[in-house]
Amino acid sequence: MRLDRFLSDPELRAAAQADSPLIDATEAAGEVRIDRRRFLLSTAAGSLMLGLAPLARAASEQTDKPQIWGAAPPPKALPPGPFISIGADDSVTVQVNRLDFGQGVQTALPMLIAEELDCDWRKIKPELAPAGDAYKDPVFGIQMVGGSNSIKNSWLHYRTLGATARALLVNAAAQRWKLDVASLRTADGAVIAPDGKRLRYGELAESAAGIALPETVMLKKPEQFRLLGKPTRRLDATAKSSGRQSYGIDRQLPGLKVAVVAHPPVFGAKVASVDDAKAKAVKGVRAVLRIPADRGGEAIAVVADGYWPAKQAREALDIKWDTSAVEKPDSAALLASYRERAKQKGTVAMAADMGPLTAPLGAGDRAGAAAGGMTTVAGTARATTVTGAPSTAAVTEPLGATAKVIEAEYVFPYLAHAPMEPLNCTIALKDGSAEVWCGSQFQTVDQNAIAKTLDLEPAKVKFNTEMAGGGFGRRAVPSSDYVVEAARIARAWAADGHAEPVKMIWSREDDIRGGYYRPMHVHRARIAVDAGGRVLAWEHRIVGQSIVKGTLFEGFLFKNGIDGTMVEGMGAPYAVPMELSVHNMDVNVPVLWWRSVGSTHTAYVMETLVDELAANAGADPVEYRRKLIGPNHPRHLAALDLAVQKSGYGKRRLPAGHAWGVALHESFNSVVAYVVEASVADGKPKLHHVWGGVHCNFAVNPLTVQAQVEGAALMALGTTLPGAAITLKDGAVEQTNFHQYTVARMPDMPVVEVFIVPSVDAPTGMGEPGLPALAPALANAVAKLTGKRLRSLPFEMQSAA
Repeated sequence: MRLDRFLSDPELRAAAQADSPLIDATEAAGEVRIDRRRFLLSTAAGSLMLGLAPLARAASEQTDKPQIWGAAPPPKALPPGPFISIGADDSVTVQVNRLDFGQGVQTALPMLIAEELDCDWRKIKPELAPAGDAYKDPVFGIQMVGGSNSIKNSWLHYRTLGATARALLVNAAAQRWKLDVASLRTADGAVIAPDGKRLRYGELAESAAGIALPETVMLKKPEQFRLLGKPTRRLDATAKSSGRQSYGIDRQLPGLKVAVVAHPPVFGAKVASVDDAKAKAVKGVRAVLRIPADRGGEAIAVVADGYWPAKQAREALDIKWDTSAVEKPDSAALLASYRERAKQKGTVAMAADMGPLTAPLGAGDRAGAAAGGMTTVAGTARATTVTGAPSTAAVTEPLGATAKVIEAEYVFPYLAHAPMEPLNCTIALKDGSAEVWCGSQFQTVDQNAIAKTLDLEPAKVKFNTEMAGGGFGRRAVPSSDYVVEAARIARAWAADGHAEPVKMIWSREDDIRGGYYRPMHVHRARIAVDAGGRVLAWEHRIVGQSIVKGTLFEGFLFKNGIDGTMVEGMGAPYAVPMELSVHNMDVNVPVLWWRSVGSTHTAYVMETLVDELAANAGADPVEYRRKLIGPNHPRHLAALDLAVQKSGYGKRRLPAGHAWGVALHESFNSVVAYVVEASVADGKPKLHHVWGGVHCNFAVNPLTVQAQVEGAALMALGTTLPGAAITLKDGAVEQTNFHQYTVARMPDMPVVEVFIVPSVDAPTGMGEPGLPALAPALANAVAKLTGKRLRSLPFEMQSAA
C-alpha cells in the first residue's frame, strides 16, 4: 500500500518531525550522535536489553536522494523499548517490529543489527515483536507493514541499534582490561584486545548494562560490510520447508475453542431469522451467537471444540437474510456504468496544456478515432501536475501538425487477496484484560480496534504478533474487520457465561467471499500522435472506488477529490502531456490495497500504451522508452538496460513463434524492468523466460530481493489467467474457492532471472515492485505475435482488439 505519499506534504512532514531529534548526523565523519535520555538500557536475567527510539525520516527524502554512508537524517523521537537481548550463551535475540508474512524481515532486519554489532550470525534469534509503542514505524507512527517500507524505514534505526550495543560492549571490555577503547576491536560476538585476548559478548552483557551511553557511535561504510549486501539464507527457511513453522492459525491454548462465522451473502445485510436447532445438535458445539458484522450487517458465529464441528454446525444453520436495505451490486451493470462514466471528464488529477483541439479529445466522432481517424491538434504540449482543476495556461507554440488518435479502453476486475493462510485471530479474556494472537499487518490499529470493541484501554490488550502465511494487503485493514469480528465473538462468548479462549478461523470460502478486494477499474485513453510518433496530447480517465475514502488514511491520501493510490504510476517517467481525471464510485463492495496497489492497473495501462505508441511510430520498444524517459530518470534507464543486457534482447534470435515483451515501472521508490520471452499456442499465451532488472538502491539481502521478484512475477502472471476475477450477481460474490477463482500455480511459473543494479544509496522497498510490470510485458509480447492489443486483465484473447 502506498502510504508514503503523505510525506510529500510539508505540513504533515513537519508535524511528524516535531519532536526533538534522537540522533544527529555528521556526514563527513560518519558518526551518529545519540541523545542519552532517549535510550533505554536495562538488565534482566543476565541479558543485555537495548532499546532505541526509531529514526524519523520522510520516506521521499530518504529514498530519492543519494545517501552519505554513516550519515543519519533528522530523526523522530519515539518512546524507547527493547530491541536486542544478549544472553550469557552469546545468543542475540532481535525483536522484529514488523509482521513477517513471507517477505523475509525476520532475516533482513536482524542483518542490519548483526552487521553493526559484529556478532556471530549463527547465534541470531529473531522474534516477532508484540504490539507496543517502541515498535511503531518511525515514519508513520503506527506499528505496521505496508508500502514496502520495512527495510527502507528501519535502515538507519536498526543499524544504529547494533552499533550502540557494540560500543557499550567494547566499553565494558575496556574497563575490565584497563585498556583504551580505541585499541580494541570486535569480531564474531567477541571483543578482542591487541594481544589477542577475547571476551565474549555474553560475558560482557551484564556489565555493559551499567555503562553510560557514548556520545557517538560509528556506522560502517560499505567496504566494511561482511554481511549486508551478501546473499544470506533466510533464518526461517528450515522451519518453513520442513513444516515446523507455526502460524497464527496453529495457535493452541488450554481449553481453546474454535469459532466460524456465517456471514451475510450481501455486504451489510442483516439476519431476519435463524433456526439453530440442528447446529446445536452437532457434537462439540458449545454456542451459537448472533453478532454485529462488518459494514453494519449481522452474522451468526458458531463456537465449538474444534474447527470441523463448528463448520458442520454452520452448514446446518437455517438463516433467513434481510437484504432489503443494502445495495446489491452486479458486475455487468457496474461495468456498463463505469464505461459510461469514463466517457465524461472527472476530477482532474494531472492537467496538461494541450492547446485547443479542432475535435476535442473526449468529444466528436469516437468511431472514427478508434479506427485511426485524424484530429488536428494545435498548441503546446506541456504537462503539469495539479489537483482539483484543469490547466488554463495560454497557448504559445502552435504545433501545426496533423495527429492520429489512438483510443483505448481498459477493464480490470475486483481481485481477492487469497493468502494461503486464511484469516484468523485468537482472543483470551481474563480479569478485565485481553490477550490476542494474530498475524496482523496493522498491530497498533488492530490492538486499538479490539480494545474499543471490548470496552478496554489499549494497554489492557496484549497483542502478540504471529507469523502469517501471506497477506498481500488483506491483513492491513483500516476497519480491522476480521479482528473486530473475533473480538465481538469473544465478547458474546463471555457474555454467554464462558471463559475459554476462542480462535476464530475463516475458511477458504470465507476468505474469497469475505470482501475487501482490489477495486474494479475502467481506464479510457485518447492519445494524439504526429507522423513521427511524438505524443501531442494524452487524455486519460480512470473510474473506480477509492480504497482510502472514509478510512483513517483519508486525511493524507485523499486530496481534492483524488485518491492518490488510484493514480499512482500514471505519467512518469515518460515525458508526455497528459490530462488525467478520475471518477470515484460508491459501491457496496469493500475494497482495499492489493499487492502494489494502484500500480496493479496503472502500470498495465501505461506500459501497453507506450508499447503501442512505439509500434505506431515504427520504433523499437526499448529505444522508444529510452527516448521518452529522457535523462531525468537514471534509475529507470539503469534497470531497463540491465534487463535488456542480461536477456540478449536485440542480439539473440528467438525460436519460431516466440516474441520479446518489455515493460518497466516504478512503485514504492523501486524500479523493476522486465524483458520476457513468450509464445501463443491454441490461443493461450505461454510465458517462458523472464529477465528482471531491479533498482532498489542498496540490496540488504540479494536473496530476499530475488525471492520477492520471483513471487511477485508469478502473482502478476496469475492476473492474466482466465478466471482471475471476482464477480458479483445480485450483491453476492460468485466465486467460492480456487476452482472458480484462478491463481497462478507451479506449472505456470516461467524461468525468472533477477539482476540488481549496484548502488550504495539507502534501500528502497521490494515487497511489491516486482508485480506491476510483468503482465504488460507479457501482453506486449502477445501483441507482437497476434497483432492484437489486450485491453483487460485477465486476458481476453478472443475479444482482443
